[in-house]
Order: sequence, then structure tokens, then C-alpha cells
Amino acid sequence: MKDETLGSRLKEVRTQAGLTQAELAERVGVSRKTINTVENGIFIPSTLLALKLAHALKRKVEDLFFLA
Repeated sequence: MKDETLGSRLKEVRTQAGLTQAELAERVGVSRKTINTVENGIFIPSTLLALKLAHALKRKVEDLFFLA
């Protein structure tokens, strides 16, 4: 079984929503740096954070993250 990684469409969906990293961070209660590290695949979000991000962007978690 190959190693799977978490892919992210967070930046794409966030920009489509017209939000900056700072604005999204404020909506979900994290720092802008946290949003940046999630978008760049450095930090894998917790289930709670992934759900909060999806809710803030009015999308499903699966629209934001996928197995790569």
C-alpha cells in the first residue's frame, strides 16, 4: 500500500469565495499562518478544523480535502 497524503483545494475554494487567508482564519478561530500551512500541505488539519473550514466556506469537507 502506497503512502497516501492529504490533498487540498482550500486555497482554490477560499479565493473563489473572495476571502483572504486572514478573513478565513478569523471566521474559524485560527491564525492566518495556520490557514497558510494547511493550504501549502505543511499542516494536516484536525477533523474539527476541517469541518469548521468547510462550514465557513459553505462546502463539504470532501470539496476541500482529498487523498492524494
